[in-house]
Amino acid sequence: FVRRSDFSRLRPEKKPCADGESQQHLPASMVLDDDNLLIEILSFPTTLVCATLVCKRWLCHASDPKFLSLFRNRHPPRVLGFYIYGGSAWIWLGAPLLFVPMQPQPPELAPFISRVASHSFGADNDRLCIMDCRNGSVLTRCRRGTILTHGVHRPLCPQRDMDVIPPLPRAQYHGQQIFNTILSKEEGGVLSYLYMLAEFFSKTKSFRVRVYMLQGGVWCMHASATTQLPRLLTSLAVVLVDDKIYMADTFSDEIIVLDMTTSGFSTILLPQGVNFHCVRTIMSRAGDASGVYLTHIHVKELQLCIWLHKGDNWLLVDTICLHQMWDNLMMLDQTLRMSILVLIV
Repeated sequence: FVRRSDFSRLRPEKKPCADGESQQHLPASMVLDDDNLLIEILSFPTTLVCATLVCKRWLCHASDPKFLSLFRNRHPPRVLGFYIYGGSAWIWLGAPLLFVPMQPQPPELAPFISRVASHSFGADNDRLCIMDCRNGSVLTRCRRGTILTHGVHRPLCPQRDMDVIPPLPRAQYHGQQIFNTILSKEEGGVLSYLYMLAEFFSKTKSFRVRVYMLQGGVWCMHASATTQLPRLLTSLAVVLVDDKIYMADTFSDEIIVLDMTTSGFSTILLPQGVNFHCVRTIMSRAGDASGVYLTHIHVKELQLCIWLHKGDNWLLVDTICLHQMWDNLMMLDQTLRMSILVLIV
């Protein structure tokens, strides 16, 4: 954890080795009393919190904004794992939630992975659906009869109660089609939630989107825009990237983009030969919030293609052969194979 250049200004001690050669050692006091070296030692993610309890000087270093900025750059958020629905042919018919950890993981993270895997989402686990997961916060939707409720769980902090999301805003005018979803956004380490309500009016062929932001337990209007569309939308897939909402319709060859800063719409043509499909195509945000990923399964070729849209161009990032992927999955347990099979088919 210590840069070699930092030792050049220190005067190490030389101690003889068994073979007669001398070996250099730095006294612990010289390292711990040097602020630059101490900061390097504190930059280990699994021991940072414990290190802050040693003394006020260490706490002062660990809470310094410059140090925290450097710490985040060196240690971006690590993916512990992902949730899957197992034991059912369709993910929304009461299938139990299973947590699958990413491999490999440092042994220091084993207690945290165990904590997430053993987390209980409550008595209504069989009626629960995960809508979003980001930095340890899991947004869920639960159906009790005709009533839908939303909440935020934090499996890494089981002592904290679930945060209940207030009732969602309703449509002012009932169009021919209504689509709604909750999206998450992170700025400066603060997680916020937005609610998107989209309406299509067949007589005027107008498409209106209103976006609300959850502030102080109340949904407040954040953005609103209207545009003309040539046809009725059937099923929307939505992803939020920075201040833009990307919307794709089934069997469409383009993505509709709403810029919330300007309240304007634009479109992006999909890569050549790709038509959006609600099952075979998935959109996801890029890690640096600079673009959007498009994952598409070509059924005839049995290939999974991953595209990245950045700027004004599509870049083919990777192509995966599903035959080879399935052979690798044969070593996994039956529950995981069946869950992935549902997603592929």
